[in-house]
Amino acid sequence: MKEFFYSLYALFFNISVKLFPVKKNRVCFLSMHNEGFCDSLGSVCEKLREERKDTQAVFITREDLSLKNPFKLISFFLVKSRLLATSEYVFMNDNFMPMGKLSFRKETVITQLWHAEGAFKKFGFDIPQPENVRNAEKEGNSKLTYVVCSGEGVRDIYAGAFGVKKEQVLALGAPRCDYLLEKGNAEKAKAELLRLYPQCEGKKVVLYAPTFRDTKEENLEILRRFDIKNFTDALGDEYVLFVKLHPQVHERLTVENAVDVTDFDDVRKLALFCDVLITDYSSICMDFSFLDKKTVFFAYDLEKYREERDFYYDYESYVPGRVAVTAAECIDAVRAEYDKDKNERFKKMNFSFFDSNSSKRVIDAIVK
Repeated sequence: MKEFFYSLYALFFNISVKLFPVKKNRVCFLSMHNEGFCDSLGSVCEKLREERKDTQAVFITREDLSLKNPFKLISFFLVKSRLLATSEYVFMNDNFMPMGKLSFRKETVITQLWHAEGAFKKFGFDIPQPENVRNAEKEGNSKLTYVVCSGEGVRDIYAGAFGVKKEQVLALGAPRCDYLLEKGNAEKAKAELLRLYPQCEGKKVVLYAPTFRDTKEENLEILRRFDIKNFTDALGDEYVLFVKLHPQVHERLTVENAVDVTDFDDVRKLALFCDVLITDYSSICMDFSFLDKKTVFFAYDLEKYREERDFYYDYESYVPGRVAVTAAECIDAVRAEYDKDKNERFKKMNFSFFDSNSSKRVIDAIVK
């Protein structure tokens, strides 16, 4: 069924390519990842509209594919396929599965910004995939003009993961990290979150943000292993615990004895507000590392995850913080001293720029 819809979309797209010319200054922002534009795609869009007033921005998102809204779905096939086909520039933050079937004009520049920074767990061509998915990704990535990555140290990895030449990978920094360093954003994030959660006033805030697992049973295990009540009892009134579950955990878990921030969309604001992160294999650790904040890695199922997904480097020596395999070790790691040297090594491997100008670099290099 999916193949039928991909082919149907490609039919409308390819007809549009033949009938309509590329429209100068039309830029399509193709958001198939559930970040709500709180990512590099959103940062580049904001900067582009600020600096290039003649930009005509077009948006295609996952919401356009909702079966609950037939009018939006019809528009996705009939209208947005034409807008994409006539865009001079296309920026995207994830794979778009019909991409391989789309016959773009030669003058269209297509850039993959991706939805994460650096290199942590393997992705793209570096993980096992069903043959049909791998073939679709290969065909789609063959349309890419550029891939943007956060640092020179990960260019080779991105070239391999996307199956492109190294010279197509531009180490221009992470546009989504611009927000983390832009003047005034930390104060605004703090004020907003204190309005929402006044119990955090004068407290240290710990954010627990685990990634998803492949099965319902494994996802249910996440909070049981962490033991929120024991954690909050042990750390006492000095701390407040936030819990942000991954959007792909479809079976919503009940968060008790902590503040559930799963529905808070902008992870960057949480990174600015929270003092300590606890995660496992999530790229959210990149934000906290970039900000020189402590991260604890609660990896109780490390060997299983390593077998099924694996990492680009040795997990224990690579991650920018202490690794805990039990809830008790996790508590000890939160109390322990921050390992600045380990974090510095991690930052230098994953980032080449520590400023708020990555979006501008991307635009200057790509949008002529």
